[in-house]
Amino acid sequence: MNNKAIVKGSIQDLAVNSGKPMALAFLDIDYVAIVDTSGSMSDMDSRGGRSRYDVACEELKALQGENPGKILVISFSGNARLCLGGIPEYQGGSTDLAGALRFAKQYDLPAMTFFVISDGYPDNAQAALNEAAKLEGVINTIFVGPERDAIGREFLARLAEKNGGKTALAEKGDLLAKQFKQLLLKG
Repeated sequence: MNNKAIVKGSIQDLAVNSGKPMALAFLDIDYVAIVDTSGSMSDMDSRGGRSRYDVACEELKALQGENPGKILVISFSGNARLCLGGIPEYQGGSTDLAGALRFAKQYDLPAMTFFVISDGYPDNAQAALNEAAKLEGVINTIFVGPERDAIGREFLARLAEKNGGKTALAEKGDLLAKQFKQLLLKG
């Protein structure tokens, strides 16, 4: 997927098409999607034999179209990056979830809802759990990996529990948008 594209409904799309300054577009954000773009997200075990990353991008595109200007996207691997155009930047490499949660802290408000979309294998699980505990907003998690992977699923469930969030399974990346909506309704 082209990282330079602007997804309909993304923060950048809203700013460009409404004439609203980018700084004001940030005031409408209700959700922060923190998307794992580490090397394991290139595994080709997702819907239609595609990568976990490609399917996550496809589902995020649909979510942003249904929630225009409401979802801020952050990609992470070795470092975290804002993706104002709505496409998480594929980085490959390590999985510094603790660093991504520290980066996301700048958008933390008591009413903010975070979504960590990952296969559940951070570089340092304890550091990630410690950073999660520092956030005021709720953290929901969506597991995008093979269902048989109990270790990744279990870690994401523990991460969600840190802030009273929920966890969902999107086996093979399927129905990520549906899982996101269900978690919002449970909130």
